Amino acid sequence: MVRKLLGPVILAILTAGCTLAPALVGVREVVSFTPAPTPTNTPTPVSASSVDLEPGEQIIINVYKKAAPSVVNIKTQVLQWDFFFGVYPEEGAGSGFVYDKEGHIVTNYHVVEGAQSIEVSFGEDLSVPAEVVGTDPLNDLAVLKVDVPPDKLVPVELGDSSTLQVGQWAIAIGNPFGRFERTLTVGVVSALNRTLELESGRIIRNLIQTDAAINPGNSGGPLLDSKGRVIGVNTAIVSPSRASAGVGFAIPVNVLKRVVPELIAYGRYRHPWLGVVGYTITPTLARRLNLPVDQGVLVAQVYRGSPAHKAGIRGAKDQVVIGSRIILVGGDIITAIDNTPIKGIDFLNAYLEDNTQVGQTVELSILRDGKPLKVKVVLEEEPQ
Repeated sequence: MVRKLLGPVILAILTAGCTLAPALVGVREVVSFTPAPTPTNTPTPVSASSVDLEPGEQIIINVYKKAAPSVVNIKTQVLQWDFFFGVYPEEGAGSGFVYDKEGHIVTNYHVVEGAQSIEVSFGEDLSVPAEVVGTDPLNDLAVLKVDVPPDKLVPVELGDSSTLQVGQWAIAIGNPFGRFERTLTVGVVSALNRTLELESGRIIRNLIQTDAAINPGNSGGPLLDSKGRVIGVNTAIVSPSRASAGVGFAIPVNVLKRVVPELIAYGRYRHPWLGVVGYTITPTLARRLNLPVDQGVLVAQVYRGSPAHKAGIRGAKDQVVIGSRIILVGGDIITAIDNTPIKGIDFLNAYLEDNTQVGQTVELSILRDGKPLKVKVVLEEEPQ
């Protein structure tokens, strides 16, 4: 995302915690010439349609032709406050893509966060106002709605991020610096299942890492596979030098598939909630507390009225001091959820987020006073 101030003479370029300098991707093109059938034998170049292309080049060209019409430029205006200048407008820019023929546009939450006005551009000939339909800050996703004729809307094709492999092509299209509309960059999937903490403090899990150049203004644009299918939503980079470092991140498309329909239907994503606070059990903690297992979650507290409370999950009954820490002990130990072993509290929260929905019944395997039990819990929406 790119933002610039319209009040004081200040220029700031922002992304979700990172900035990136522009990168150029070269495409080799071989042009053949044939002699003209004239007495002078002057060579005449063949038409552009006869240009020879490498197979890889043609794949990239096909992807761009397929996906570029779906990519939009998003401009926002946010009112800021300064002690000396008072209230002044700050402009921002990001990317997005057409989700359906009803005019829904997918982008990052941080692109539209706090915006008083939003404008979506489909190219030089069409710019329209947009309204926010729903947001999910935890997954950094947002859905906008525009009122344009259906023939102007080219929805993307969604892929499957569960089948991604490190090394396969990753192609980004976006609007770097809010100026260079529908710019394409090419790289590979560099890694999978990355966790990133943004400057806002939000933590995003299971991200796709890519070396395709993602610049300020690319936020919210699509990351594509070699078939032109969306595999992720570009969201941030890591660059200690604030220059291109080839370490970009995208939200997997399977998260989009899970979240976006709820944003359209409810205006928010209903995050499933168990309602427990606990410690990650490690071999060291198990030894110090004489626990019967060396991994899982030691329940410390259970929120009153939560799904766990209704199911009878028990929290701590006592406390002990280990070094400089006070540990709440005596509660249930969660060892598995739906027969999936639990490695710790972060693993439990990630499982709930990625594999369950509000209203779903899960089965917890617990140890209570050393005895194994199975407890069924109906998940509810996490309180705001």
